[in-house]
Amino acid sequence: MNAPLVHPPKADAIPSMEGVTPFMAQYLAAKAKATDAILFFRMGDFYELFFKDAEIAAAALGITLTKRGKHQGDDIPMAGVPVHALEGYLARLIRQGFKAAICEQLEDPAEAKKRGSKAVVHRDIVRVVTPGTLTEDSLLDARGANRLAAVAVRRGRAAVAVVELSAGVVDVVACSLEDLGATLSSFRPSEVLVPDRLFSDEATKDALNGSGGVVQALPQALAEPVGARARVERLYGVASLDGFGGFEEAEVSALGLIAAYLETTQAGKIPALVPPRRSGDTGFLAIDPATRLSLEIDRTQRGEREGSLLACIDRTVTSGGARALAERIARPLREPIAINHGLDAVEWLLERRDLRRDLRDGLKASSDVARAVSRLALGRGGPRDLAAIRIGLSIAEGVVGLFPPSPDPLTGPPARIAACLDRLTLTPELGRLLVDLAEGLVAEPPHLARDGGFVNPDFRPELDEARRLRDDSRRVVADLEARAVAESGVAFKVRHNAVLGYFLETSAKAAEPLMRPTGESPFIHRQTLANQVRFTTVELSELDAKISQAGHRALAIEGETFETWRRTVQSLAQPLQAVAEAMAELDAHAALAQWAEEVGAVRPIVDDTTCFDVTAGRHPVVEAAVKAAGDPYTPNNCRLDGSGAGCARLSIVTGPNMAGKSTFLRQNALLVVLAQAGAFVPAKAMRLGVVDRLFSRVGAGDDLARGRSTFMMEMVETAAILTQATDRSFVVLDEIGRGTATYDGLAIAWATAEALHDANRARTLFATHYHELAGLETRLAHVCNLSMRAKEWNGELVFLHEAAPGAADRSYGVQVAKLAGVPPSVVARARQVLDRLEGEKAAAANLDDLPLFAVAEPAAPPPSSAVDDALKGIEPDEMTPREALEALYRLKTLSR
Repeated sequence: MNAPLVHPPKADAIPSMEGVTPFMAQYLAAKAKATDAILFFRMGDFYELFFKDAEIAAAALGITLTKRGKHQGDDIPMAGVPVHALEGYLARLIRQGFKAAICEQLEDPAEAKKRGSKAVVHRDIVRVVTPGTLTEDSLLDARGANRLAAVAVRRGRAAVAVVELSAGVVDVVACSLEDLGATLSSFRPSEVLVPDRLFSDEATKDALNGSGGVVQALPQALAEPVGARARVERLYGVASLDGFGGFEEAEVSALGLIAAYLETTQAGKIPALVPPRRSGDTGFLAIDPATRLSLEIDRTQRGEREGSLLACIDRTVTSGGARALAERIARPLREPIAINHGLDAVEWLLERRDLRRDLRDGLKASSDVARAVSRLALGRGGPRDLAAIRIGLSIAEGVVGLFPPSPDPLTGPPARIAACLDRLTLTPELGRLLVDLAEGLVAEPPHLARDGGFVNPDFRPELDEARRLRDDSRRVVADLEARAVAESGVAFKVRHNAVLGYFLETSAKAAEPLMRPTGESPFIHRQTLANQVRFTTVELSELDAKISQAGHRALAIEGETFETWRRTVQSLAQPLQAVAEAMAELDAHAALAQWAEEVGAVRPIVDDTTCFDVTAGRHPVVEAAVKAAGDPYTPNNCRLDGSGAGCARLSIVTGPNMAGKSTFLRQNALLVVLAQAGAFVPAKAMRLGVVDRLFSRVGAGDDLARGRSTFMMEMVETAAILTQATDRSFVVLDEIGRGTATYDGLAIAWATAEALHDANRARTLFATHYHELAGLETRLAHVCNLSMRAKEWNGELVFLHEAAPGAADRSYGVQVAKLAGVPPSVVARARQVLDRLEGEKAAAANLDDLPLFAVAEPAAPPPSSAVDDALKGIEPDEMTPREALEALYRLKTLSR
């Protein structure tokens, strides 16, 4: 979805308002407010779509396209979806890159009729749904964040602002233009807002295309700092942003784009957002989109979560924890102190298995508090969201109780866990909310507030009375009848009709005493018939009104109760979100500890050096797959030092295909990601000097949409590495130069290795089949050779998957071709050509003597031997033991 949104027609294509009915005029007025969205127009139990919107939706959703009425002599195309099925259709539209505007009925049709028979029900747009502004659980991935991002550039600096509307989290990062792509892709946004001036700017085009989200252009004026600042202040309800930190102009512009978009799409509703979390361009490990894809950090190269590093290590038990872990892996830290604080938390929980088990068991029953708060603040929540908050607050209390206070700070929880426990300690306001919800909300509330039935009995006496009248009207009437008989001594019966409502009826003779004038009688005469007389009382009249309105009143009281709770949640949004974040963080810490225990991971030593020293490291994803198949995984050591003092800065990795070079390269890059994310690493030991930028050029592919060949893509990515890598970077390169002529490729690979060693001075693993590069070990001061070991056994190639010092003697390409199932005749011909080429001693081989491009004759089958002929005549299943022994002696004789 790396493209602008697919829009319905703009305003100039909207049908004319001339000569339209009041209903169609209302529709066209609503459509004019959402010209770039598909308008879902509420009509009773259906959302109807008209004109071009109907045609687009019918094609995109596979719904029936029909016609209704005429507009200026032409049929009006129409399509519709049931109200109860809206979310499913919205999900399909959003996945295809469309926006949808929801136009709701805002009054009861009965109220509209009071204005006249031709009056139109009042409707208006209540929300515009876009990929980055989803909040409904049914439209979201519970374990993944759904983010709206905005990009701005001011005075040569770029900024990315990101909001996860479903959880109320806001981040803003200022960075250099070179780091824009890495910063944007680290958030994996669903939708990216960009000023139209930057939309076609070459400097930002690659960053936008690599973001992974739908790109939406907005007017440049919305990014101007003065207006942007005012919109952000209005969004947060503050007079100044100074309390949130000192923002750069680009950061204010990016936040202003977010604020403007939320004002439009949320139709004036103010979301519950935490203050922007501001992080500079030095806070996180920079990973560009190509590297992120190559290493399959949070998605595989097929775009799936399963098979990625994140899926492999995820042991979280809550949806919020899964999102927190995903953010941690997607945006590893760069500061050793912050990294070690995270490692402290994981180590502390790893050492306390029982506590970790109890913590995970407690969190397992938790709910997604953050998303519940967001929906309630936006007016889209229901009683079940209140129940989610009740569960979350209750579990927060229980989690705090698992961690008894320690008198010794050395044995108490580390700083990160202690901070989580502080946020989980409920404030008095949150405590009162929990008590209210525990007493007032039923155990299993309905989905919608309008359905009622979610307030507990005895919580509101007036609600109990309304329910009693609604549900037990017969018993109430019988009680009143009995009291009337007891007070009057008359055999009354309570009756009901549409004219009088409820009344007391008795015979004319029995009514005579009540007909005499008296000022004290509670019985009021209403009607005299031939044989009956009817009375009422003040209590009966009031009861009549109450019973007829009881159902509506009960729903109204419950609606009022719900709204009170909703407003309370909205006012406590920030402390509630703090509780949600704390539970999510604890879950992520505990999950990393659980994974470390399962796979035998160890704590890495992370410092400010330029060291990279791994003992018996393992690729977490490949190891999991290999072990699932019942096979062992071969670990490998790797040592690099940017200073060149203790070991080489650059390692040339050679060896045959399929021997594990790419796995070895990716393995060490992923160990960097894990360590700087504050996770333990699958190894016996690891020491890491923090990395500022991670680059991986492993694998190749075309970019046909932009007219780039495999080799061009390889060179573009290599250029990015050579221009951005520093002496604190970590680089893995695989097969640079293979996409062009042999000598061209060798020259490019040679020059690239020299530049990384001499100019960039980055820690580098450089895999290649150009064995000539092994000579760099003697030419450059800080280069060493590594090779992935393989052996030939009885004519077969056996991969050992071990990285050993020294260069490979050859690439074993012909043997690999044989393993791949290349026809024997082609393999035999390849051996002939290879033998001739390897036998050529001159620097410039005379290739004209080799018919490389001629059609090779099929290799003649080898002549059969006497042993072969004898074997063909033997049928082992038909032989006696004695005959088999004699045949064996005979074969032995023939083989001599």
